[in-house]
Amino acid sequence: MFLKKARIELKTPAEIEKMRVAGRVVGEILEKLSDIIKPGVSTKDIDEFSEKYIRSLKMIPAFLGVKGMSYPFPASACVSINDEVVHGIPNASRALKSGDIVSVDMGVIYEGYYGDAAKTYAVGAVSDTASRLLKITQLSLQKAIEQALPGHRLGDISHAVQKTVEDAGFSVVRDFVGHGIGRSLHEEPPIPNYGKADTGVKLLAGMVIAIEPMVNEGGYQVRMLDDDWTVVTKDGGLSAHFEHTVAIMENGNEILTKPK
Repeated sequence: MFLKKARIELKTPAEIEKMRVAGRVVGEILEKLSDIIKPGVSTKDIDEFSEKYIRSLKMIPAFLGVKGMSYPFPASACVSINDEVVHGIPNASRALKSGDIVSVDMGVIYEGYYGDAAKTYAVGAVSDTASRLLKITQLSLQKAIEQALPGHRLGDISHAVQKTVEDAGFSVVRDFVGHGIGRSLHEEPPIPNYGKADTGVKLLAGMVIAIEPMVNEGGYQVRMLDDDWTVVTKDGGLSAHFEHTVAIMENGNEILTKPK
């Protein structure tokens, strides 16, 4: 079923179940990475662990081969360090150091349906600023999910992120946003991390959305590196990224990307 105006596809319970299976695998990987991510581990190690786990379950890495500006994404996970906002390309020669923060964003396809989530990790002992940035970004995602209810509007989600982040003195990235998700990785509607409450599309049971605050230590401006994938903060400040795939249900919502 589609909402005619915005072409938003409403998922059936059977479709949501397939997305639940995909999402749980993403959640399991991100949980397991908490024990793997440490100083000395390369960003390629993270990618290889993730892809091996996905394929061991006969599922498909959603990000591998996704079309970009000049060439497809070459890995199964986006691994972004410190000032890298999103889409960092894993590299065997790039090892994590104590004090780094690293975000891992990945997706899984199960029987044609997608799950997508991200988490930012502290590597060893990090600065107070980095620790606070991670805490606030995760809190902004939680506050956004609390607004993802039938009868609310998309602007309620966007506003919840922006208020939480800006009240803490950080900034939300504006060039990249959350999105609908289902039989494609990116579907309608786009979900900015800034906006006014009580505006935008009304949320209905059956909508499935990927909510993903990207939060910068300094200004919200970003730029693309020469690899045509990696996005970094323009001022060189730290950036954090958390994401969940969330289904709007008749009586609330369900986070599909939680591990069992």
